[in-house]
Amino acid sequence: MRAVGTVLLLVVLATSVATGARRWRIPAPSLLVLAGLAVALVPGTPALHIAPETIGLVVLPPLLHASAEELSLRDLRTVWRPVTGLALGLVLASAAAVAGLAAWLTPLPLPTAFVLGAVLASTDPVAVSALGRRLALPGRVQVLVQAESLFNDATSLVLFRVAVTVAVASSAFSWGGAVGEFLLLAGGGSLIGAAVAAVVTQIRRRTTDPVLETVIALVTPYGAYVLAEGAHTSGVTAVVVAGVLLGRSGHRLTDARIRLQLHAVQAVVIFLLESVVFSLVGLELPTMVRELPAGTGLWPLQALVVAAALVALRVLWMLPLSTALRPSGGRPSWRIAGVVSWAGTRGVMPLAAALSIPLTAADGAALPGRPLVLVLTTAVVVFTLVVQGLSLAPLVTRSGLALEPEHTLREEQQARASLAHAGLEHLDALAELESTPEHLLDRVRRSLQARLHHAEDTAEPDASAPTLLAYRDLRREVIEVQSAELHRLYDTHRISDTTRRQLQRDLDLEEAALGTV
Repeated sequence: MRAVGTVLLLVVLATSVATGARRWRIPAPSLLVLAGLAVALVPGTPALHIAPETIGLVVLPPLLHASAEELSLRDLRTVWRPVTGLALGLVLASAAAVAGLAAWLTPLPLPTAFVLGAVLASTDPVAVSALGRRLALPGRVQVLVQAESLFNDATSLVLFRVAVTVAVASSAFSWGGAVGEFLLLAGGGSLIGAAVAAVVTQIRRRTTDPVLETVIALVTPYGAYVLAEGAHTSGVTAVVVAGVLLGRSGHRLTDARIRLQLHAVQAVVIFLLESVVFSLVGLELPTMVRELPAGTGLWPLQALVVAAALVALRVLWMLPLSTALRPSGGRPSWRIAGVVSWAGTRGVMPLAAALSIPLTAADGAALPGRPLVLVLTTAVVVFTLVVQGLSLAPLVTRSGLALEPEHTLREEQQARASLAHAGLEHLDALAELESTPEHLLDRVRRSLQARLHHAEDTAEPDASAPTLLAYRDLRREVIEVQSAELHRLYDTHRISDTTRRQLQRDLDLEEAALGTV
């Protein structure tokens, strides 16, 4: 009962803090971490210990799946080279740099320092998505940051397993075995994720019940994660691949009414999970600090140096890759490198990995340095979520990379005009066939023309049932044509993924407002 009460209290606290964050225009993850820290410092607050399995199985799959569904596969194709360089090369370089610093600055033995490096080597998709959701970054930059955080799991997980094996058993390892394990984790996870997406696609195409559709969508990330972990591959990779593939075809699997309900339910689930998990990060740190052994009082300075080193290395690594994010290529950009580096935050995944470090070595003795690894990991996570999170939006604004509201509005207006023209052309084709009553064609035509002139259609359809049904059918047909035109604009790179999602939601709302037949 005490655990249930703690969870309910966290939900209430996180909801209140997240509501304030929206009102004050502060990134919710940053404020939630600070709130967790404040609660943990209150005298009498019980120590909190979260099992890594709880985070890995309950929290991560839906959050990763939601982030993957938002990823633009079209834009991903344009940045796959820098994503590969970051997800492979930068993870290895970051692990080595952190391990070297930790061995030099802290009392950690080299094997345990390498464990710390493997834990902090990769960025966190949950934190990146939560912090970057409201930033008006160019499409390529946004996709790069998000895709890197989603696809670097296999690399960091292999490093982590190798590092833990060396630290616990003090045994050597072979690079050939590490490469083989990486291929198994990444390749096996990708295959399982693709298979889950294929099966779910066939099921959802045959499902018309909104409740069943919602249940299937909520269970999908857990199914992919459990199947992949059971096959000893990467559950995170499986969830990400399934999410990317389903996100690409989601608009074709269900109708507007089900999509709107599904998005509403998923938004609630994601909000609750993100709110609670970021509060837990803040709550964990004071508990871990109290368990530190003597002689580790310099951990705040050590964590600050490690965090600064991660950011500096990321800037230097990102600088030559920044040319791939410029529409016309050109010289490397410090502005792009700085923004991408500052957006690469750590979060709940490094914390879950650190918590899963074994308590004892192979000889039964306590694993040296484990409490300090936990504290340094959590401190770096808190630093990135609070310092980088609170300053990310101002940095993007000062860099000049943020898209102006006028740019987004102009793109959206042009897309709306294209959709209206597509609908009018379809009505003209129906008029030539003389297969639809002229008064219905005229009514829908006036509605589309009103949209072209930014006005509202005040005409009401006739109350007679046959006319109303015919009007609904015709309007749905036109919406289907407009939806096809919307995806044509997206596929030909005339609009961004953000605009596509917004206009698809508008079409769904319009179709749902027609009611059921």
